[in-house]
Amino acid sequence: MNKTHSDARSALAGLVKDGMTIMAGGFGLCGIPEALIEAIREAGAKDLTFISNNAGVDGVGLGRLLETRQIRKMISSYVGENKLFAQQYLSGELELEFNPQGTLAERIRAGGAGIPAFFTKTGVGTLIAEGKEVREFDGEKYVMERGLFADISLVHAYKGDTEGNLVYRKTARNFNPMMASAAKITIAEVEHLVQAGEIDPDQIHTPGIFVQRIVHVPNPMKRIEQRTTRKRETAPAGEEI
Repeated sequence: MNKTHSDARSALAGLVKDGMTIMAGGFGLCGIPEALIEAIREAGAKDLTFISNNAGVDGVGLGRLLETRQIRKMISSYVGENKLFAQQYLSGELELEFNPQGTLAERIRAGGAGIPAFFTKTGVGTLIAEGKEVREFDGEKYVMERGLFADISLVHAYKGDTEGNLVYRKTARNFNPMMASAAKITIAEVEHLVQAGEIDPDQIHTPGIFVQRIVHVPNPMKRIEQRTTRKRETAPAGEEI
């Protein structure tokens, strides 16, 4: 089966529908499937639920879909860098299911492992636990969290082969690997596409059995969410720093 597609639009062809639940990998702006997100925007699907650690920033990543009002609900753990996200949530236009970051990661991992629910101490006695089952184990209280499973997962990998085996790089390993196994269909955009067998099996993070479609996206823009620099010191005349 040929899994490779010529561009992000064709990789999504016939899959995207109104009301779907979609996962989008990455952390901040690192490792986000930006080309696939843009293809979702072009597809025009509405009332989407997105599971993602955050919603990008204004005008970038999932922020692009907030601009077009295509997202109805976000299941996230961090929203602090996106003003439009905050505005839509506070106005009641956008529904938000807020999660502690570790809980979100485990909910996705559990969904991919076929675990429908689990118990955690995180959130006990807080707003996070409201409306959820709380049980006591060995004298300690735990709140029940449901696993997450999506219709489609969009992931970004540093390298992939034509069979869908993926390798992530550094911070891009946040959320991408676990999301790749937690959906009916996983679509991967890869920076470097190689032939099957060219990746050392010991280096593979996501086996190709989890990936149905692949698109080669070479030289993607590597954006910096918060650029922090130190002022250059000025040396006295005639001296070097």
